[in-house]
Amino acid sequence: MNTLAFSGGPGPWILLFPLIWATVVIGVVTTLRRTVWRGRRGPWQVGAVQGGPVERSPIAMLGHRFAAGEIDEDEYWRRLSVLDEQFGTRGKGGAA
Repeated sequence: MNTLAFSGGPGPWILLFPLIWATVVIGVVTTLRRTVWRGRRGPWQVGAVQGGPVERSPIAMLGHRFAAGEIDEDEYWRRLSVLDEQFGTRGKGGAA
């Protein structure tokens, strides 16, 4: 503390600290505006974008129909096997 007082003060480099903090704050606000505050979804979020349509995969829609009781178990498995060939995550021509 005494060294700082007798050496003439902190000097002009102390002005860099507000500039650094302003840069950090502007960067964080810009990132939040481009992602979270505009309603963009990340992989961790489920549901629709605010004000936008719900986009579900055909397999998810089939699961909802089965859960709601619109189709029975046999029809569910039959349709799932067809959809799994086109939209499935297992890849082409193989078991999981």
